[in-house]
Amino acid sequence: MSVSPPPDGSRMGPTRISTLVVTALAAAAVAWLLIGSFLYNRLPALSWLPVFTLAGLAVLEAYAAFNTRSRIARRPGHDPVNPLMVARFVVLAKASALVGAIFAGAYAGMTGWLLVQPTKAAGDDRPAAFGGTLAAIALVAAALWLERCCRVPERPEDEQEPDDWESRPDRR
Repeated sequence: MSVSPPPDGSRMGPTRISTLVVTALAAAAVAWLLIGSFLYNRLPALSWLPVFTLAGLAVLEAYAAFNTRSRIARRPGHDPVNPLMVARFVVLAKASALVGAIFAGAYAGMTGWLLVQPTKAAGDDRPAAFGGTLAAIALVAAALWLERCCRVPERPEDEQEPDDWESRPDRR
């Protein structure tokens, strides 16, 4: 018995780069418009806390990716991987990639708007906005790597079991 995707085509697959790019571009446009239109004079100075939070999440997900890859490959010194934990990591990676793309776009739009402003306040906010863009991009990269590391490696042909339970030699 082989497992096929549902008839409506709703099957979870790898995160598409195009989805992340479109999301980031939309977030950049919204950030540019909101800040440029009416928000900038009412906002306090940009904080570094979100930048450090995004960077910290990127580091944690990169560590999880490295550890998961070693455990799935069954390298010496690593415990076997728990399949439920890998499923949770995949969900975390997909969500983090999307959130990272939103933040990258928002920070990029903010950075672009701040670069064309000649004021001292804009100049003071540029480093935090640029740092946020880089940290968000790092989060997207770490999330995509974690998602990739959670894939099941292909087994050699001689080790694969038949898909059909009835056709297995021990079931006849």
